[in-house]
Amino acid sequence: MTLRLAIVADIHHGRPSTAKRGDRALPLMADFAAFVRDSGAEHVLDLGDRISDEDRDTDLVLQAEVAEAFRAVPGKHWHLNGNHDRDHLSVDDNEAILGQSLGHQTVDLDGWRIVLWRADTRIRRGTDHQGFVLTETDLVWLAQTMQAADRPCLVVSHVPVSGHSQIGNYYFQNNPASSVYPMADRARAALALARVPVVCLSGHVHWNTVTCVDGITHLTQQSLTESFTTGGEAAGAMGVLELSDTVRWKVAGDDPFDFGFRPTARRWTPPLPDFRAHPGLRAPRLAAE
Repeated sequence: MTLRLAIVADIHHGRPSTAKRGDRALPLMADFAAFVRDSGAEHVLDLGDRISDEDRDTDLVLQAEVAEAFRAVPGKHWHLNGNHDRDHLSVDDNEAILGQSLGHQTVDLDGWRIVLWRADTRIRRGTDHQGFVLTETDLVWLAQTMQAADRPCLVVSHVPVSGHSQIGNYYFQNNPASSVYPMADRARAALALARVPVVCLSGHVHWNTVTCVDGITHLTQQSLTESFTTGGEAAGAMGVLELSDTVRWKVAGDDPFDFGFRPTARRWTPPLPDFRAHPGLRAPRLAAE
């Protein structure tokens, strides 16, 4: 039995901004509705950043327009909030517009557990802290969910936790701290508590990537309207993830991607500390070998 999920990430409806073609978002959402119908997917994941924020009144209108576009998309929809969805709007605002709860959630389907880890995505801007905050409540929920897992898990979040390289990324090469949650190492440790295969899926970083950490495969999907990889035209990225004993991830659009693998429950040997700090190793000899 194969579970098929359709995926859209970082829609960024609104005015064009830097490399984001927000003016193309609604026409591309109409294309996404047709894509989902053709794919045969019965479930749809929206990875967040539905809009490019401006101010509260404008954001309410933009979010309502995206919610209306989703009405044409068949299947069951699960939404996550991205940071742009939270700059001027609360979680409650987004819930009211989308008509669903946006708290943490698990759903069991066709032998897999979909773990909707809706960790806080609001970016703090203040004198004491700049950027994301990974709250203890969010971490504890993830850890407990992984400890209790009795079947393969797809863990879905807006912000990735793999800590993968951002070299070449238009937004994050020079701003890597904004590409990942702080304390991402603790989130990865929580994922490693699972004794079942785990796959992670995120948006936020606006490119298609695969990273394997501790036997866990992390995927990030390209934005629907990003253009830095596509010569100024919106990428139109629309994904399908097929989950069974194997995993197949295909992204259509002008920045296509196709990757398949077999997920594993095997975890890796913990990394060594700094050679110079390890009393059982002689660093110069090890380096020479």
